[in-house]
Amino acid sequence: MRLRSFGLFIGICLIAIASWIYAPEALAAIQIRLSEIDYKDCPPELAQGAVTSDGSGSAANCFIVTGKANNPTGKMVYDADVFGRIYDANNNSVLQNRTRLGSIEEIPPGVSDFELRISVPANQPTPLQLKQFKASGFSGHVRF
Repeated sequence: MRLRSFGLFIGICLIAIASWIYAPEALAAIQIRLSEIDYKDCPPELAQGAVTSDGSGSAANCFIVTGKANNPTGKMVYDADVFGRIYDANNNSVLQNRTRLGSIEEIPPGVSDFELRISVPANQPTPLQLKQFKASGFSGHVRF
């Protein structure tokens, strides 16, 4: 009986040590500062047939939001969600009840360029106002 208990104790200890050694790195959100935010019209091949993303099928204008992403870590950041507010020329919200605008698949350490495609209802006047842009991602892949 003592031998069985000792074997069980050794087994539990080995499992604990193995899980400590092989534990995956914790994936904490990394804040990414976005700057030099601007936008431009989509190229014709992307803009053709653009409709709003609300499911209504309404005509839309296609834009590419551009900017710089500053990754302060020494590691690649993956799957960074981009948040921001976009208003039309009359200061009306372009994307009602939506601040997540898209994602950046990879952001290397340092400052790098990024682009996001957005669709804006065709009846909202330009120029657009881009405000409060930020992003957060992870040091490992979280989407499969």
